[in-house]
Amino acid sequence: MNRWIVAALRAVIAIALLGSLAVQGLMIPLALRDMDGTRTEIRVAFAVLVFVGVLGLQLIGVSTWRLLTMVRRGTVFSFGAFRYVDRIIAAISVGAVVVFGFAVLGAYSNRTNPGDEVAPGLVGMVCVLALVVGGVALLVYVLRTLLTQAVALDDETKHLQAELAEVI
Repeated sequence: MNRWIVAALRAVIAIALLGSLAVQGLMIPLALRDMDGTRTEIRVAFAVLVFVGVLGLQLIGVSTWRLLTMVRRGTVFSFGAFRYVDRIIAAISVGAVVVFGFAVLGAYSNRTNPGDEVAPGLVGMVCVLALVVGGVALLVYVLRTLLTQAVALDDETKHLQAELAEVI
């Protein structure tokens, strides 16, 4: 892989990780302060959902960084890569649950805060978004199976090369 692309991706990940820390440390408390008139359980649920969602994005960023390191070293086609890919799949899956949690929060808010209703169509769109995020997790899982096949093929190739070297 082109080293400039890897460097650019690492820069994007580093900036995103710094931004995510700002969201967790500054933006969540500010958002909670702005939600002063909102019921406590809605405020707590909102803060937890945002915090867990950002934590999942951080896990994806760190795992991608580790995979990029493996790419640079030429060890990405090994069983060690599965740990990071599995973490990415888990984080995306949790992200789908978090997005669905926002839909539930919007529907609950409709029931408990008359006058501050969230449009039912918006709740439905957020549910569809949760489904799409879950689909992304499934897509990454399919890519993981391709990695499994590539690792098996790489191992077989190394074994055959070793046998050929013995013959020669």
